[in-house]
Amino acid sequence: MFMQPGIIALLLGSGITLVLLAYASFLGVKIWRNWDIGSNSEAQLALERKTYLVSTLVKYGLLFEIISVFLFIYTADDLHNLLVGAMCATGSLNANSFGFPALYAKIAVLFLAAGWIALDSLDSKAEDYPLTKKKYKLLLLMIPFVIAGYVLQIKYFGGIDPNVITSCCGVLFSEGGTGVGSSLASLPVHPTEVVFYSLFMIIFFVGVIALKSGRKLFMVLLAFLSAFFFFVSIAAIVSFISLYFYQIPTHHCPFDILQAGYYYAGYPLYVSLFAGSFFGTMAGVIQPLGRIKTLSAIIPAVQRRWTFIALAALTVFVLITLIPIVFSPFTLEGY
Repeated sequence: MFMQPGIIALLLGSGITLVLLAYASFLGVKIWRNWDIGSNSEAQLALERKTYLVSTLVKYGLLFEIISVFLFIYTADDLHNLLVGAMCATGSLNANSFGFPALYAKIAVLFLAAGWIALDSLDSKAEDYPLTKKKYKLLLLMIPFVIAGYVLQIKYFGGIDPNVITSCCGVLFSEGGTGVGSSLASLPVHPTEVVFYSLFMIIFFVGVIALKSGRKLFMVLLAFLSAFFFFVSIAAIVSFISLYFYQIPTHHCPFDILQAGYYYAGYPLYVSLFAGSFFGTMAGVIQPLGRIKTLSAIIPAVQRRWTFIALAALTVFVLITLIPIVFSPFTLEGY
């Protein structure tokens, strides 16, 4: 299994990222002990040069970790052709006990990596780099997740046995099952639709007010709603959105929509959801940073830009969900 191109790229890229993070963590310790932006000493200047170089390298490594989530899913989906009983990424991930934990770890790293890159971008906009210590603390917190994701990937890919029959998505996301997937599939369709689209409208309304007023209350509210909307959206995809794509009232798999037969619609669907939820959440998360003197004039402009991106991305996400609902003859009346 390790000779698959996607697997090689995932393990090699994550391995390089881990090496970069390990070196950056040692630099982080030095920063905590010796960082003094007001000093003109040779040691401080050398530390600033190293920080700039390492931050750039780490940023590219973390960008790979963000992209690798979708490469991981694509690779898992491609592997289903080699596994008995697997019809999509669901079956591949269920080939052993490490598949889904590896996916969850990579999603966690995606948000942490994006958060670090966002902090690094803010830090570089201020003359005194006020977030340097904070972003290296976040980097250290991130390392265990990256290591966990890397180890789980090795365990998962290394433990796949093509001769073992695995469960297909029809089993894991059946309404009569007992797992999390079955619980989401069993959610009542019409109430879930109402909650999903109503929550989006509330987020859009709050976001527009936040854009116009820039008030703390609405930025923080947008952050909470955006994070909550991410989980509601995953539930909605399993509960009813997937059904309209497949035009089958009993097929709830969230991975089949990533396949060519559905025009790879799942990729823009999930990318827009992840981007919108992240930027909407971050617009409120960075609110306390406005108390930092050198960031006080920067934060409001960044918040407005991230809020706009969040609203645009979530709007794209919702429009994609509406395409099969509006333009296909399939309905869920009676289900």
